[in-house]
Amino acid sequence: MNSRIKVLLADITTLKVDAIVNAANESLLGGGGVDGAIHSAAGPDLLKACRILGGCETGSAKYTLGFRLPASFIIHTVGPVWKGGGHREPELLRACYINSLALAAELRLNSIAFPAISAGVYGYPMAAAAEIAVKTVEQEIEKRNELEDIIVNFCCFSQAAVDIYTQKIK
Repeated sequence: MNSRIKVLLADITTLKVDAIVNAANESLLGGGGVDGAIHSAAGPDLLKACRILGGCETGSAKYTLGFRLPASFIIHTVGPVWKGGGHREPELLRACYINSLALAAELRLNSIAFPAISAGVYGYPMAAAAEIAVKTVEQEIEKRNELEDIIVNFCCFSQAAVDIYTQKIK
């Protein structure tokens, strides 16, 4: 198992990491699930900061400060809605992780926590989403020198999700 990749059963809004990743919608103005929890925990300044960003396309990533969160930054990424797998969903989900890690490198972060992007209300099958997440993160850590010391946490909301992610890590 890669010692720099960890799987946690936790509330992502409580993690003391350099950045948490928000599984956001394209408006970046809050929503349900992880997005709603992050907006609620970060406080009203997050909404103000997100308005300035002007939204985010699926697969892309943008960042804000963490405001009231223990994390210094929030990296907002928009995962694809599952439509059966034939509408570029794997490619777009991979892009979420690649672009989020590119921002982590730019910000010189030492630790980051990802939720199960798209595997909640967006309906992406958990095992398939975890496979893409873990494989993409492992590949990016391997090829990007600026990520050589980063600790990546997959923050799961259930023991079943923890088990799935744990099985995917080499």
